[in-house]
Amino acid sequence: MAISNVINANEASFDKLLASTSKPVLVDFYADWCGPCKMLGPILEQLSRDYKDVLVVKIDVDSNQNLAAKFGIRSIPTMIIFKDSENKETLNGVMTQPQLEAKLKQYS
Repeated sequence: MAISNVINANEASFDKLLASTSKPVLVDFYADWCGPCKMLGPILEQLSRDYKDVLVVKIDVDSNQNLAAKFGIRSIPTMIIFKDSENKETLNGVMTQPQLEAKLKQYS
């Protein structure tokens, strides 16, 4: 089994993580009980291996409700692409790997 490059972040580590990189950051807001979130998981794992110039981060909305509220997360899965600590684009719902790759290429 391949080692995961996906980073699990929380309220304490998220801002520091964003500030520490110049790479684009794809943040997946998810919950363990969410079926569509589980479908997205393997896609994000693959992206994290294929795109070394992008950080893939997961945030559990149940454990990090303040962070979810800060970014206006109303449904899951929701992904946000950050570049230079700035929210560049919000993506709602499950997306295919080619769709996500096309989005990430815009910011790489």
